[in-house]
Amino acid sequence: MISKFKIGDKKTFERIVRQEDVAAFESGTVHELYATFAIARDAEWSSRLFVLEMKEEHEEGIGTFVNVKHISPALIGEKVLYEAVLEEEKGNEINCSFTAKVGNRIIASGSTGQKILFKKKLEKIFEGLKK
Repeated sequence: MISKFKIGDKKTFERIVRQEDVAAFESGTVHELYATFAIARDAEWSSRLFVLEMKEEHEEGIGTFVNVKHISPALIGEKVLYEAVLEEEKGNEINCSFTAKVGNRIIASGSTGQKILFKKKLEKIFEGLKK
């Protein structure tokens, strides 16, 4: 793992809300708005942008948690800007906070965690789950 960032460093990611991002479950579509679970996915991606630059060829990142406070709706077609901030690097773990905004309006905030592990270790863990 390459430690190349400092606490407070930021990564950004833009998402245009798509039809597949709406709140839809087995029972059907709840509403045509950006779903909380899609926000969680994109929040994890925004912090994974750190991992992509930190992991070495023989390593991979794996998510450990996502906390989302969904504050305001976003419509299909709106641009959402995610900003992930590196809050903690502890060994092979990185923790970030994030905000998601449409314009100046915050639609979500929260935190994410990821670990960087050897690919061989991950493969061993995943194989153990199949037994």
